[in-house]
Amino acid sequence: MKIFNITKPDDAIRGKIIRKIDNLTKPKGALGRLEEIALQVAMIRQTTSPVLRNPHNIIFAADHGIADEGVSLSPKEVTWQQTLHFLKGGGGVNFLCRQHGFTLKVVDAGVDYDFPAGSGIIDRKVRKGTANFRYGPAMTRAELKQCIEHGAAVVRDSFNEGCNIISFGEMGIGNTSPSSVWMSYFTGIPLENCVGAGSGLDSEGVRRKYSILKKAMKNYSGDRSLLDIVSYFGGFEMVMAIGGMLEAAELKMVILVDGFIMTNCILVASMLYPQVLDYAIFAHQGDEAGHRQLLEYMNVKPLLSLGLRLGEGTGAICAYPVVDSAVRMINEMDSFQETNVTKYF
Repeated sequence: MKIFNITKPDDAIRGKIIRKIDNLTKPKGALGRLEEIALQVAMIRQTTSPVLRNPHNIIFAADHGIADEGVSLSPKEVTWQQTLHFLKGGGGVNFLCRQHGFTLKVVDAGVDYDFPAGSGIIDRKVRKGTANFRYGPAMTRAELKQCIEHGAAVVRDSFNEGCNIISFGEMGIGNTSPSSVWMSYFTGIPLENCVGAGSGLDSEGVRRKYSILKKAMKNYSGDRSLLDIVSYFGGFEMVMAIGGMLEAAELKMVILVDGFIMTNCILVASMLYPQVLDYAIFAHQGDEAGHRQLLEYMNVKPLLSLGLRLGEGTGAICAYPVVDSAVRMINEMDSFQETNVTKYF
């Protein structure tokens, strides 16, 4: 599998950044989380005057065999319909990208549909959807490696286009199911606490979804290694996101982490390369059951909690202005040395 060279940000500059933040014309700590974010971004960029450039949101789209079990309220064809819809500009993610100046890229990771030539979708299709993991592995180990490489390549393209802050979204009917299974395996939290409504299941639907996933986990007879569980239960779009996150960290980009599914992806990425978390800002606590517990397990604090459960990267993009404010703070506020204001802390 592709080897990434992810290093922790050099700590030598930390003191200089903190001194700059502490000597802005305000009481020390008065701008709260903005000061924490400014420090993190400045550490990632290794400068006391960081700049955010050309933000990108990448949506990886793929279908899931487990959707055939009725684990989602939405029919499977919504995956390809909505994937095309993003290119027309009328989706939930589209207005947010326009509002906050994001370039949107849509990647076919494994949608069960033949997209027309010239649609604008980036073709990285592995095959037309994963297998149904209720009865066997969702993907092969070779397909997992292919997904990691494809996700990394798409991010490298964004980097070469001048992007240094990136978010990831997903489109794939049924993908809260593999996310819930990953969460349970990798955190030890009982599956029942990890399974939620997805796109809108009622309580009976959630119970049925839980029952199906429990049977799938009982049927699993692999070696329980990280990559075996990831490939047995995962989705092509999810694994591509993992590859994208790892590439972004290697390139020292700021990563905005979206909701439940992308949080599971960064969890897996961090189990492969713990240093990836130094580059991750957790943007949003979503409305999917289990997301709060997952964030608590990872000991991270999301910037927003808006009750979103759309995916697509929407929560991450909504949080971007907060990150932008933190960067503006460190760059645009005067220091006490530059003004006639007496230092008042």
